[in-house]
Amino acid sequence: MAYSGVLKTLIRSSYLGSTTRNFSLVSSQISNHTAKWMQDSSKKSPMELINEVPPIKVEGRIVACEGDNNPALGHPIEFICLDLKEPAVCKYCGLRYVQEHHH
Repeated sequence: MAYSGVLKTLIRSSYLGSTTRNFSLVSSQISNHTAKWMQDSSKKSPMELINEVPPIKVEGRIVACEGDNNPALGHPIEFICLDLKEPAVCKYCGLRYVQEHHH
């Protein structure tokens, strides 16, 4: 069975005999992975991807954002007031909402 580097580090640290685990090795591997991902300029950042989604039009004054229709993929419910003219942004997922006026 092939294990990832992070999993190997966790397994090794669990055999050290100590009740405390050294997660500094794991955090350095994670930060190296993140730095490598950030250097790839051909990929869009998460903020660029979410900004490509047009603002969602809502008829009422308040919207309940859950991030996704599937609860396993969403976030805690965020109730957002749409009284302002500019789009309101969900603090969890970045989706934007605007109130659709029928005047």
